[in-house]
Amino acid sequence: MRGPGGAARTTGRTPGGTAYTLHGTGDRPVVLVAGAGGAGRIWEHHQVPALTAAGRLVVTFDHGPEPAGAGADTWEGHTSEAVDSEADGSEAYGPLALAARTVELLTALDLPPCPLVGHSLGALAVQELLLTDAHRVSGALLAATRGRSDVLAEALTRAETAAARAGTRPPPEYEAFVRLVLNLSPRTLADEGAAAEWLDLFELAALTGESAADRPLPPLGHRPADFGRIPVPVLVVGFADDVLAPAPLGREVASAIPGARYTELADAGHLGFLERPGAFNTVLLDFLATLAPTDPGAPRVP
Repeated sequence: MRGPGGAARTTGRTPGGTAYTLHGTGDRPVVLVAGAGGAGRIWEHHQVPALTAAGRLVVTFDHGPEPAGAGADTWEGHTSEAVDSEADGSEAYGPLALAARTVELLTALDLPPCPLVGHSLGALAVQELLLTDAHRVSGALLAATRGRSDVLAEALTRAETAAARAGTRPPPEYEAFVRLVLNLSPRTLADEGAAAEWLDLFELAALTGESAADRPLPPLGHRPADFGRIPVPVLVVGFADDVLAPAPLGREVASAIPGARYTELADAGHLGFLERPGAFNTVLLDFLATLAPTDPGAPRVP
């Protein structure tokens, strides 16, 4: 089977039921961990082609079952990350659960220590994994991340938790507009053509997918004090116009991790890796080039 860019792709499931896709035929694996919404295909239009062209074997995976009727383009549009805001709720959808799912994937695929790339909730999960299973990782890129809550996140938490408990949901048109404003940069919003295309995607997602408030996450807590134990190379990427994971909070994460670096992309909101894919991919590939090569014949971790 061929995927975006003509790269070979293989699909499968882990023993725990996680659906994954292997892209390309390279022998240098990199695992991409998506944010809330949880569909691995969100990486396929931009990041997967760039990585496979660079000779990487790219692993993407879904957090959980895909909603019925959600097509590729529709579910890619379901990228609202408002649930990143650490709302009270089930641990089943939080960073710890996603970290455990990622470890299970690494084990099931028998991967040697390799780079992980996480966005938003995916970045929070990678941070937790680095505290418990760093021996499985050769380096990590954390995009749109944070190590603690803030006033705006707590306000959004209260709003979405209240909506989830009340069982209410706004009309799809309203939900799409809110997600548009929360996730994109003023530069994109000022481009009427681009804004219209994004609005269509968000509205389709609102019509066919679940609301961001349907699965509120558990509280994040205050994690920077723990990050001093992370032993692998880390690059934190902030997006200058991100209102859901403000860039200064990402800079805090980088400052708390020994030897970590921080870079920031201008004119990019929470979905900066999709708004400015060329700039993001350049940062990603440059970071991967700094890591020690993954030896495909290296002993696997226990």
